[in-house]
Amino acid sequence: MKRLLLLFLTIVYTAVQAQESALICIETESSALVLKVGKNKKLYQTYFGTKLNNSLEYELISKENTKKFVVNDGNPLIDLRHSAYPTFGTDNLFEPAIRMTHNDGNPSLEFEYQNHNVQKIDDNTSEIIIKLKDPQYPVFVNLHYKIFYKEDVIEAWTEIQHQEKKAVTLYNYASSALHLDADQYWLTQFYSDVVEEMRMEESQLTRGSKVIDSKLGVRTNMFAAPSFFLSLNAKAGENNGEVIAGSIAWSGNFKYTFDIDNNNELRIISGINEFASEYNLEPGKVFKTPVFIYTFSNHGKGQASRNLHDWARKYGLKDGEKPRLTLLNNWETTFFDFDEKKLANMFTDAKTLGVDMFLLDDGWFGNKYPRSGSTSGLGDWEATKSKLPNGIGFLMEQAKKTEVKFGIWIEPEMINEKSELFEKHPDWVLSLPNREKSIYRTQLVLDLCNPKVQDFVFKVVDDIMQTQSGVAFFKWDCNRMMTSAYSTYLKNQQSHLFIEYTKGLYKVLDRIKSKYPNLPMMLCAGGGGRVDYGMLNYFTEFWASDNTDPFDRVFIQWGYSNFYPALATCNHVTSMGNQSIKFKTDVAMMGKLGFDIHVGGLKDNELKFCQEAVSNYKRLNPVIWQGSLYRLISPYEDSRAVLMYVNSAKTQSVVFSYTLHPLTDPNYSLVRLEGLDASKKYKVTEINLMTGARNTFEESGMTFSGDFLMKIGLKVSSSKQESSVVLELIAVEP
Repeated sequence: MKRLLLLFLTIVYTAVQAQESALICIETESSALVLKVGKNKKLYQTYFGTKLNNSLEYELISKENTKKFVVNDGNPLIDLRHSAYPTFGTDNLFEPAIRMTHNDGNPSLEFEYQNHNVQKIDDNTSEIIIKLKDPQYPVFVNLHYKIFYKEDVIEAWTEIQHQEKKAVTLYNYASSALHLDADQYWLTQFYSDVVEEMRMEESQLTRGSKVIDSKLGVRTNMFAAPSFFLSLNAKAGENNGEVIAGSIAWSGNFKYTFDIDNNNELRIISGINEFASEYNLEPGKVFKTPVFIYTFSNHGKGQASRNLHDWARKYGLKDGEKPRLTLLNNWETTFFDFDEKKLANMFTDAKTLGVDMFLLDDGWFGNKYPRSGSTSGLGDWEATKSKLPNGIGFLMEQAKKTEVKFGIWIEPEMINEKSELFEKHPDWVLSLPNREKSIYRTQLVLDLCNPKVQDFVFKVVDDIMQTQSGVAFFKWDCNRMMTSAYSTYLKNQQSHLFIEYTKGLYKVLDRIKSKYPNLPMMLCAGGGGRVDYGMLNYFTEFWASDNTDPFDRVFIQWGYSNFYPALATCNHVTSMGNQSIKFKTDVAMMGKLGFDIHVGGLKDNELKFCQEAVSNYKRLNPVIWQGSLYRLISPYEDSRAVLMYVNSAKTQSVVFSYTLHPLTDPNYSLVRLEGLDASKKYKVTEINLMTGARNTFEESGMTFSGDFLMKIGLKVSSSKQESSVVLELIAVEP
């Protein structure tokens, strides 16, 4: 009886306190972010983690997190610790989310809670907007939280505005500030470089600040990818541990700061990199930060990835629930050396392979300075008459007759000095006025801060789409970063360059998406040096790496799989690497399959294998593209990699196993599968076999229960060096 009375009094007390000091609960199906307004009218974060069944108990958490500072009269000055959006200049001792100088020179900010409202968008999504104001200055911040309930994903961004008489200077302007209390923190980051993208590194965070950022302007994840895992208390595995996965939807310079204070509490500040980017904000104008996307999982990294994949297909990726086109690219077959006849023959090759489309790569444009190599023509987007006397319209018609779609490569943000465009508009190039031009990969960067340049880039796409029936697909490349960057258009606002360039690019892409809403486009950047969810709002897929060696690609594609769904990741079968055509194709089938090979150079059995593999892929791609991914054996922990996809009904699955580089002939253990229905029976069949080859998987054709497959497992890996196995699982009637 005493226990019941105590519980009743606790609930009543909690309810009363909640009325005195508002709680704002931002809940998904499995997680919760809880904010509270203190007695001093300031907004604090009190909790982020697993969702509680009883929301009233979040108030108890906030009391546990209370840390009181006492003034001389003995009254509490504040009653909470973690500012929801930390400012600079008053009592904050650590990394701020926002820093500003007012018209009177005062460099400080404070924010008081004004109000908040909840907007229900549909049955799955809602948005909470929290309004804050500085009590001494007419400066306003709106914190936005968009909640994707079933996917357990939150988008966070900020809008900053003021009504001072003149412009104020923003020095920091984060999208989000998250606070975590744990004994230990383990950060998984993804370093990148050309041909070495998305390599995972995990380390324990220690006191002080750890920064992951980009200062490259355009190819913003060339050295560091804009995504991370953060594990709490211990290293998280695929299926165990508390982990946060975060990514930012911004295609310019980004920055994450992981700041551990003297109490071992972690603050994660996410947003645009403010480096060399002080921003002068005019009165009445709104500075909107990019979206920070994050999810919390208490079932390891695998569940965090599946959360992001589910969210991306529905909300973060252009046409994420629609089919993709398989293709044949000419680049590794012809490079710059082709003509109409050679391309027409490749249309037939595409038809022979059974893919949907032929993609014409670099080298088709420029007349005064024909694009015969990388040093000329870039910027002059007219078909080279000596190569293509009838223009690309003729190629469109020929492809149509061959019954394949036609796609084309462009790199409209970049320019060669040896081009008509540069001769006409040297002022359209980012370049310092009194220094030697900084050339990288024989290119310069066009100034997308300039509306005239934005119009030009849009016209590149629009002109091609107005030719004949238009193309079915664009491959949009970007092969250099910004160096010696100076915008003639921006004049004395050079610190706005990195931000305004990215906004200018988005304006162009918005126009393209508005006029051609169903146009698929591949994002390409000298490999995967640019992919983020800001760009994927406009692109259906991205080129993962110029390194197509399938051994390396296993690691690259594994890294991308942590944050991006399979249908977004373009993987091509090429001549790179010494592995068999089977191994190359099996690796490419892990994502969105394409070919970049000389079809005429294939042996008869290789061609037949590719044709059957394409047929298998077209049958299986709904599972690969829309199914749930389970990473079973990591190439970082073993000499093999094993993963699988399972459809939502759990009636179909595909398993990929890649043996990489065993030092001996290992006797691989059984692999327990995941994500199946324990009560169902599954027929397991090995597919993608070369003509006349024996099954590597000895139990091919046998039926197993889902219970057996998940508790006991299968011997799915061959011990043969650099070999691969693909298994198809189909639920059958018992």
